[in-house]
Amino acid sequence: MPDRTDGYVTAVDYTHGYYSGLNPLRARLAFLNAGLRIGPVETACELGFGQGVSIACHAAASPTRWHGNDFNADHVRFARALAAASGTDIGLHQDTFEEFAARSDLPAFDYIGLHGVWSWISDRNRAAIVAFVRRTLKPSGIVYVSYNAFPGWASLTPIRHLLVEHASRAEASLGIVQRIDDAVAFFDKLLAAQPAYAQDNPQVADWFAALKDGDRRYLAHEYFHDHWAPMYFAELARWLAPAGLSYACSAAFVEHMDVASLSEIQCKTLLEIHDPLLRESTRDFMVNRGFRQDYWVKQQRTLSGPQRLAALRAERVVLASPELPSKVRAFLALNKAAPRACGAVLEVLADHKARTLGEIEQALRPKGHDLAQIVDAVVLIASCGNLMAAQDDAVAARLRSRTDRLNAYLIERARIHGDVEHLASPVIGGGLEVGRKEQLFLSALKQGKTRTEDWVEEAAKCLGLPIDDSGLKEAASAFATDTLPLLRAFQIF
Repeated sequence: MPDRTDGYVTAVDYTHGYYSGLNPLRARLAFLNAGLRIGPVETACELGFGQGVSIACHAAASPTRWHGNDFNADHVRFARALAAASGTDIGLHQDTFEEFAARSDLPAFDYIGLHGVWSWISDRNRAAIVAFVRRTLKPSGIVYVSYNAFPGWASLTPIRHLLVEHASRAEASLGIVQRIDDAVAFFDKLLAAQPAYAQDNPQVADWFAALKDGDRRYLAHEYFHDHWAPMYFAELARWLAPAGLSYACSAAFVEHMDVASLSEIQCKTLLEIHDPLLRESTRDFMVNRGFRQDYWVKQQRTLSGPQRLAALRAERVVLASPELPSKVRAFLALNKAAPRACGAVLEVLADHKARTLGEIEQALRPKGHDLAQIVDAVVLIASCGNLMAAQDDAVAARLRSRTDRLNAYLIERARIHGDVEHLASPVIGGGLEVGRKEQLFLSALKQGKTRTEDWVEEAAKCLGLPIDDSGLKEAASAFATDTLPLLRAFQIF
């Protein structure tokens, strides 16, 4: 009987992460900024959905009809439990990629997403995915792909090879987690011997330090299987060409602003490269990129200048946090080419209400900021995860009951489990990070407890901490002041 896993890890389940890059709503700003036309996403598909947190949030929080596959039975069961909790009809299938590609009961899709999956699978499964995209993606349809990339992984690949070699030679009776622990201990000892490779590649120690503390379930699925392979951008382009896909733009907003990551001479060098694929490959080399998030499109359509401006003015955004990372604040303070409207945009959106870029433009016109400056600021703020695309109010209102049911299920679950750290928002059509402590505070609120002392008591009981725990008290105070108003604005509570 053939192995359905095709060398992929099944001994431990994947983590319960949520991945915002899979949210189709994010693509609108990226496409419009790049001058590309984008249509409505009525049908969408996630390939290899893992525990299903992303697909459950996106399906509950948007009007899009979702389908997806994962061959792990435990993953599919959990995803179906989330779908049932929200009352959302999601086509969740326990299929391999080849089996899913052969199905005849799937619709044509406006959007197909793969988070990380491309880096972990065999060439046979990559071919099945390409065939699936060629057959099911609509004209003008979008494919989101995130993957480990070269050249960033060039100096780190030998470490992963050595770790996997050690794990593969361990006794078969040892579980994958123990084999990973032993491989990590082996490499830790190896670094203490000061090998020349580590001395010639100083980033090795920093990368391994982060890996050593990583969730073993994540490491097992990320690195410890047969087909892990980073890929050059141009190589991915050749893979996707038979599906009729062309590169649209980056799904990482920071990549839309060369001045944020490149020097002046690097920007000039890129401008001299007219071939878009060669330009992307060169850009990867300049920033030593190790992870890419890209949008690809079937039958790309461009917007005229006036069409682009009109579409941008209609685009809605909402602010999740006014506190930009220190690195971004330093960039804004020191770089003359940095967007000058960031502070003003943050002020307009500080109340966490969704607004169109046109409304922001009107508010900031007296301060001398035009639409181009506002778009640059919005893209930069979005690159930090502080600003998100927002749906129409009427759409959010229609979906609120579904997200309320899903969130109630997850909040109740947080009393025992701490593995899902996102809740669904109908405002942004997807998930927002809400940690376990904060979910437990929400649990207390749902019970009618309005005092922070009661929230602390509820969380302490579930977490096994003393009621006078200073960390919980500080977290409850911050929750009352900052987080709860945000969650209300995002219609999460």
